Amino acid sequence: MKIALAQLNYTVGDIKTNAAKIMAAIERAKTEGADLVVFAEFAVSGTPAYGLLTKTTFLTLCEEAVDAIAKSCRGIAAVVGTPYLTAEGPVSAAAYIDGRGNIEYIGKRYVTARREMGYIVGSATGSRTIEVAGKNLRIIIGDDLSHMEDLDETVDAVISVNARRYGKGILSRRFDKISRLAFTEGRDIILINQVGGAGDIVYDGTSGVVSREGKLTFVLKSFEEDMLIYDTEQVHEPIEIPFTPYNDRTRLIYQAACLGLRDYFIKNGYSKACVGLSGGIDSAVVACLAVGALGKENVRVLLMPSPFTPNESVEDAKQLAENLGVEYSVLPIVDAYNAIVGTLQPVIGGTEFDATEENIQTRIRTTMLMALQNKTGYMLLNSSNKSENALGWCTLYGDTAGTFSPTGDLYKSEIYDLARYINATFNDVIPDAIIDKEPSSELRPNQKDSDYLPPYEVIDAILFRMIEKKQHREEIIDAGFESDVVEKIHSMIMRNEKKRYQFPPVLRLSPCAFGHEWLMPLVNHYGD
Repeated sequence: MKIALAQLNYTVGDIKTNAAKIMAAIERAKTEGADLVVFAEFAVSGTPAYGLLTKTTFLTLCEEAVDAIAKSCRGIAAVVGTPYLTAEGPVSAAAYIDGRGNIEYIGKRYVTARREMGYIVGSATGSRTIEVAGKNLRIIIGDDLSHMEDLDETVDAVISVNARRYGKGILSRRFDKISRLAFTEGRDIILINQVGGAGDIVYDGTSGVVSREGKLTFVLKSFEEDMLIYDTEQVHEPIEIPFTPYNDRTRLIYQAACLGLRDYFIKNGYSKACVGLSGGIDSAVVACLAVGALGKENVRVLLMPSPFTPNESVEDAKQLAENLGVEYSVLPIVDAYNAIVGTLQPVIGGTEFDATEENIQTRIRTTMLMALQNKTGYMLLNSSNKSENALGWCTLYGDTAGTFSPTGDLYKSEIYDLARYINATFNDVIPDAIIDKEPSSELRPNQKDSDYLPPYEVIDAILFRMIEKKQHREEIIDAGFESDVVEKIHSMIMRNEKKRYQFPPVLRLSPCAFGHEWLMPLVNHYGD
């Protein structure tokens, strides 16, 4: 039999458009001779839909859309992911539509993702076997695949209807897990996944087929819509998994960040982005991502030197803007800074220069960028990174502001990796001076991050162990890190949760993102 895998980019809540894309794919599958066409989990509604899943009217519209889709299924069967209201509550379901347009709903039993808990319930029935073109196919939704029961010997293959988000390293682990399942059960596993950005999540697609021998034999594109026909009667040779080398990880991060940023803008009706370009590595990478996602004609940057900004940084930022071909303006903030500090003299006069004066500079810059956004519609992109977010090395209402943060879940060392990847791929658009210079906020004379912090390669190694690996400080110290450095970093993480509560939306590119997999109490006296 021929199975069409339709890997599409859906928009949460745009049920009419999602249904139209599904029906167009069904027609294409018919013309290509498919017996069955399969779509991802929550294809009709888009995901994550959060509180929309509790609205009866929303669920009714999804059900009506499935009825309309069924009318397109004359002569072809389809499996379409959708939310569905049952007597127990809303569930994640796959609507199986046979070649005559009859509909049968198959539910997901295990609800394991936090973005679904509290909005849907587990189905009482779970997976089910359907027959298409003489083949028995087990339909399994979402993480029910991890709880797969022993299959009846009559089952020929498993179809996994899924919405699995991207995260660093997740693709390799995903296919390792599916390979073990396919080998253990002795069945082909056909995975269909969502693709596209959905708020702070990006779905990678990468749908495919793993043979009963546990080998990947068929794969769709990553981070793009794709549709291919899988012929179960053909011999498919094993193929190399295209994302296992370490060097591929940065390429995938770049593609994920561009897709997540592009879809966040397009699906919210935005088209133009602005970036505050400092001459530093973080804003340079964000400007490059903005151009990659939206096009140079839709990106504008402001260079806002303060009294403490070296001329070299201004020139580096200018060179980057010219290399990217984006519009830029140089707007010094010296007068604004002096005016605010002068106005504050009755309050702060006679005190030493400290973070007060530093933070005033970053907040002036944000005021100017937000003015550009309000006046022209260029939405402000945040240029933070995970290392600084973890340590609280940032200014509330200053460099923490923005419409969206495409890099806020990437460590500083990963920002450098991205910069080198961008230069290798796009003709050295980032000046070497930006990559080579020592990190600095440039908010006081001759300031360097290393005056206050350990080197970022040390910081990131410790942060990764604390955050992603959930290691205790003693484990990290036993691994060879200096105890006073580990204690300092731990203290900075724990006392800056209040800042992370006030961040803009951050694109989740790691398996453990702040506010989701890592969430600490806003008031917290736990010190261990």
